[in-house]
Amino acid sequence: MQFIDTHAHLYLEQFNPDRNDMISRSISKGIDIILLPNIDKDSIGPMLEVCKTFPENCFAMIGLHPTSVKADVEEQLQIMEDKLAEGNFVAIGEIGIDLYWDVSFKDQQIQAFRQQLRWAKQYKLPVAIHTREAYPLILDLVNEENDDALTGVFHCFSGNLHHAQQIIEMGFLLGIGGVITYKKSHLPDVLREIPLEYLVLETDAPFLPPVPYRGQRNESAYIYEIALKLADIKQLTLDVVARVTTENAKKLFRLT
Repeated sequence: MQFIDTHAHLYLEQFNPDRNDMISRSISKGIDIILLPNIDKDSIGPMLEVCKTFPENCFAMIGLHPTSVKADVEEQLQIMEDKLAEGNFVAIGEIGIDLYWDVSFKDQQIQAFRQQLRWAKQYKLPVAIHTREAYPLILDLVNEENDDALTGVFHCFSGNLHHAQQIIEMGFLLGIGGVITYKKSHLPDVLREIPLEYLVLETDAPFLPPVPYRGQRNESAYIYEIALKLADIKQLTLDVVARVTTENAKKLFRLT
């Protein structure tokens, strides 16, 4: 079985002690393609270094994370645009709107999100969208920019069934991670109503580890636990979950 982790920050300092071993462990479990979303100008170098070390397995995105949108947003966006023009990236990400931690740069977040959606259309790349405390605003913004050239995934989907249906109608997929294993999560009820063809798997490592690893560092190898839970929710075999979600990811991110 092959799995794809469509969203993991493997370049962060939490992995400094054992990064190469951790990635090799993931590959040995069949998670042999891992997509790395960017955060800001400072994460580009470490991210690309991981991809250089594992060129057959790790693939980079480029983008400005909404919680990194501050007063220097124009400088940050210019760096992202310059890198995008010269680099080989599988997506624009991680981009989006986050109104949970800080709303003081809300207008700048909207500006940055719009700009990066337009890059995605210009460069014909999918987007990886971060959403926190941002419904229905995020859906309105995507709808305003949406056309046949805009595709992507709502990373770490945590909305309700209505949100999921709207996202699918716009032509986007849902990124499903460790939250589906949490006892109080409402996602199992939502996902029972969503066809597997609209889902991809992700860890968001080192964050949001699945049960039984809650409280520990998340890593790409734990895609296996997420897939097992999804198989149980959907009453499907693990083989089917692996095959369909992998096909979904390969098609969205144009992976061979």
